[in-house]
This record gives sequence, structure tokens and C-alpha cells, in this order.
Amino acid sequence: MPKVIVDQEKCNGDGLCISVCPTNVFDFINNKAVPKRPQDCILCMACVSQCPTQAITVEE
Repeated sequence: MPKVIVDQEKCNGDGLCISVCPTNVFDFINNKAVPKRPQDCILCMACVSQCPTQAITVEE
């Protein structure tokens, strides 16, 4: 299962990762992205490439 990590210190809460994720891995909690369904990640890396603050990492 992929490991999806959001550095809450770096997350600016713009929600871009939520809008680009094709499998709805993230939820918006307290104005931050939280990977609530990492098991659904298909390793497309859209969230990683679109995050302006480089707050997201995905590991296999």
C-alpha cells in the first residue's frame, strides 16, 4: 500500500491536491489536507507535482 504523507507544517491548505487526486485520497480537516484513504492511491503523483509548497510525499 502506498504511504501518502502530508507535512502539516508546509501545507498551505489551498486544496489543490484534493482537486487533482483522481481517487479522493485526501480530506480537508482543519484547513489542511489529510490522506484519509491512502489505500486508494494509484501512485499517479498528481498531488505531489501540483502541491505548491512541496508538502506531499508518496512512497511505495
